[in-house]
Amino acid sequence: MSPAEPGETEEPSTELPVVAPQLRELRRRASLTLEAASRAAGLSPAHLSRLETGQRQPSLPMLLALARIYGTTVSELLGETVAERDAIVRAADMEPTGAGGWTYWQAGAPSRGMQALRVHVPYGSQGDIVRVHPGEEWLYVLRGRLRLRLGDAAHLLAPGDSAHFDSLTPHRIAAADHAGAELLFVHTLLQSPTAALCLGPATGHPTSGETS
Repeated sequence: MSPAEPGETEEPSTELPVVAPQLRELRRRASLTLEAASRAAGLSPAHLSRLETGQRQPSLPMLLALARIYGTTVSELLGETVAERDAIVRAADMEPTGAGGWTYWQAGAPSRGMQALRVHVPYGSQGDIVRVHPGEEWLYVLRGRLRLRLGDAAHLLAPGDSAHFDSLTPHRIAAADHAGAELLFVHTLLQSPTAALCLGPATGHPTSGETS
């Protein structure tokens, strides 16, 4: 069996069985080859192929990255459909979804220019990837402490702290406490899938943790 790569778990996908066919369909809809899409996501073609065939389960950061590349939302990657777009999202309707140790709740309507999530970030290393992509990100720490690296600067955020930054700044996050961290997270989506191709692969960084 091939070793796991950043952004995937060791076990075959069981929690999110619909992700594999959706990933393949959305990549083809975006007119991207396996090689082009994997390069934009900072993956090997073999890695992306395993995600598309259900042999591996993507983490939440990987789902967010692929959603940007394909010009869609995590909801669509998961095969979720909404009858009509409502301005109000009730707490009772926010179903938790687990991916690669992360847990998130959709806190906004799909197919918008921004995507809002409530996210539980697990403690420990989430791979060796630094994210770089067009757009903006805003996060607000609800519980626990969060380590945020922006470029060469490292920050420790406590509950009530927030960050708003350009996503072209190399960035990554990790929970600083064993109980993890919970945050509100808002990011903009790529409207043009081909815009991601000029970014090249993600670059490694010695600090533990990973962001979207």
